[in-house]
Amino acid sequence: MITVIIAGGSGTRLWPLSTPEFPKHLLNLTGKRTMLQQTVDRAKRIGDTVYVVTEASHAHHVREQLSDLPDDHFMIEPGRRGTAHCIIFALDAIARRHDHDEPVAFIHSDHHVRDIAGFTRSFHIAGRVSSENKEITLIGIEPTFPATGFGYIQRDGIIDEDSGVYNVESFKEKPDYETASEYVQSGNYLWNCGYFVGSVRTFIDEMTASAPDLKANFDRLQSVAEHSSEEYNNAYLALDNQVIDIALIEKARRLAVVSAGFDWMDVGSFKDLHDAVEQDEQGNYYHGENIHPLDAENVFVRNEEDKPVAVIGLDNVVVVNTPHGILVARKDVSHRTGEVAKKLQA
Repeated sequence: MITVIIAGGSGTRLWPLSTPEFPKHLLNLTGKRTMLQQTVDRAKRIGDTVYVVTEASHAHHVREQLSDLPDDHFMIEPGRRGTAHCIIFALDAIARRHDHDEPVAFIHSDHHVRDIAGFTRSFHIAGRVSSENKEITLIGIEPTFPATGFGYIQRDGIIDEDSGVYNVESFKEKPDYETASEYVQSGNYLWNCGYFVGSVRTFIDEMTASAPDLKANFDRLQSVAEHSSEEYNNAYLALDNQVIDIALIEKARRLAVVSAGFDWMDVGSFKDLHDAVEQDEQGNYYHGENIHPLDAENVFVRNEEDKPVAVIGLDNVVVVNTPHGILVARKDVSHRTGEVAKKLQA
């Protein structure tokens, strides 16, 4: 199986640690290795062939962090054109080099997974199901709480009960809390984490049937003789911004979904990050030098500079000090950090 890692990001949700020039997948947030490096480690367990798709402005950082990856395994987008075109960009490159029937797994560079064996097993199941049924196969996460920040996959009809494989009935947009609670209680819904598997041929067949505009864009790229040439890049930059879920996945005739056999977290806020890292007995996490806490509980403190940072008598608080700025927020509303970051970018 071929694995393609999507390594993009605007660097807003974990500001000031993450910035547009150096987004979160390039940072060592949950361990000694960066999130991107950890993702490559997982991808190598799925199969020997790993590609990374990244945008031109981040390419030099990505290459530095993955120096052992062959140079032609970096796919450099000349500019962001949404996940739909990012994926056909990768599929075009793979179609020029590999068997069109070999399954391709698409994964993201900024997710936190601890159970690597379960992760590998779920993707191998998805690859088998996709090859046997000639259909795109998703991996969905069993919901552990009524999350309102994720889309949901409604499953219906068992394909392989022992392996946790189902038909996909429908997709649901990010729901309100009451609706999310109903989804979780029903047991028929999975979180949509954006993982899917299919061969080049399977994607082409599905685009032909369900997304002819996307297929036309794929053909436009295929018609250029040299991938990543100036002519090719100009053709790519002429494309619009589209999201793969809307452009293709939600329109597909038939889809399968594998219920993930591993833990998963989209590190989308400092609350998520605090949950992903090791804490002391008081629920505190400290990273960096010159941090001075007194009577603190349930706090996340990261100091990236030499100046002292003191946290006194606080609970449920995030304090982050970097050369790019200082963030002080209640942990439960830290997901709003992106609002500030976008204002600063503007």
